[in-house]
Amino acid sequence: MRAAPLTDEAPSADPARSGDRAGGVAASDHRTDEPVVLVAHGSRDPRAAEAIRGLARAVAVARPGQQVLASWLDHTEPDPTTVLRDLAAAGHSRVILVPLLLTAAYHRRVDIPAAVAAAHESGTPIRVGITEVLGPVGDEVDPALLAALRHRLAEADPGRFDALVLAAAGTRDPAARASVGRVARALGAMLGMPTRVSYASAAPPAVDVAVRRLRAAGARRVAVAAYFLAPGLFHDAVTTAARAAGAVAVAAPLSTAPDLVNLILHRLSHAFVDREIGGSR
Repeated sequence: MRAAPLTDEAPSADPARSGDRAGGVAASDHRTDEPVVLVAHGSRDPRAAEAIRGLARAVAVARPGQQVLASWLDHTEPDPTTVLRDLAAAGHSRVILVPLLLTAAYHRRVDIPAAVAAAHESGTPIRVGITEVLGPVGDEVDPALLAALRHRLAEADPGRFDALVLAAAGTRDPAARASVGRVARALGAMLGMPTRVSYASAAPPAVDVAVRRLRAAGARRVAVAAYFLAPGLFHDAVTTAARAAGAVAVAAPLSTAPDLVNLILHRLSHAFVDREIGGSR
């Protein structure tokens, strides 16, 4: 399965340049003088930061000659404002920023624009191209995201299963929850089985509740797909609760899955100029 062409608001990518089949890394034209800044949420758990650093290294391998830097909105340094200021001071005129977020909720709408605006204090003109988040864009769920979830699930070796829970971190944003629901429906349609969403925080149902509901509805073997980018306390809690409720397997976070790298490459191909720091828009 190929990763679908992604849009920057509207136009489609050339299918001939969409890259290899899922599981590989797509090739794309790029300017090596434009650094890439990955922006993750951040976690107190050091495993999360290491996973994001690993993802940055994987993207760098796929973009030879291009600088790829990791940053975090909270808990881990450096933050994106610091990285943008440093790049501007080093003489870079344009940067591409990739939000490593699975929903376009508060962090994408508020925190990332605020981090870019704060970098204005550097006084050095630098154009910042910001890509879409990694989760659904409008109604579209990218096949590369679904492939990454499916491959992580296969690695968990669930054997035969007849129902699935997509476990996510959680959000109070209704639109963000709706986008998680779109991923669950698309993944369920791909696998041909009933699929439900669960959340580790902020919204019901919890993963154990979702697993038990599916089992009460007649499912004999329920697996759990992890809608997380990195390991941490939330994923640990989901794993423990899901297994206690009778899940046959819990997938690992997406982390450095090749399909996720593929998705980031597509997002990079369709970055748009969101703000020019230190100059006119």
